[in-house]
Amino acid sequence: MTPPTEFLAVIPVLSSADLARDVAWYEEKTGFRNVTEQEGYAIMQRENVEFHLQWHHGTEEDPVLAGVMRIWVKNVLPLFEELVQRGAVKPEKLRMNTAWGTNEFGFYDLNGNAVFVLEDVS
Repeated sequence: MTPPTEFLAVIPVLSSADLARDVAWYEEKTGFRNVTEQEGYAIMQRENVEFHLQWHHGTEEDPVLAGVMRIWVKNVLPLFEELVQRGAVKPEKLRMNTAWGTNEFGFYDLNGNAVFVLEDVS
C-alpha cells in the first residue's frame, strides 16, 4: 500500500519591481537573508522560514502584484521589538489578544506586499 502524501511546506512567492532593492530591504529591515544567486529570483530565509521574491517587469503582461504572507511564530514580542528597531514596523502596529486568538503585527514591503507575524494565544 502506498503511504499517503505528506505535506512539507508552503513557500510564498512575492512580486518584486526591483529585486536588488528588495533583497537589501528585507535583509536590513527583517533579518531575512538571500540564500541563492538566481537572476530575477531570490530565496529569503531566516531560521526555518522561507519565502521567495520574483522580479516582474511591471507591465500589463507581467505586472507586479502585491501579495500577502502570514508568518506564525512563538513569542512574537522579541521579533516585534527587533523589527521596530530596524524600521520595518511602526510601534503602534502591535495587536495583543485579538478577538481571533492571536498576538500579531504587520507591515508592507516596498512593493506593497503585506507581511503579518502572528502567534496563537488561544
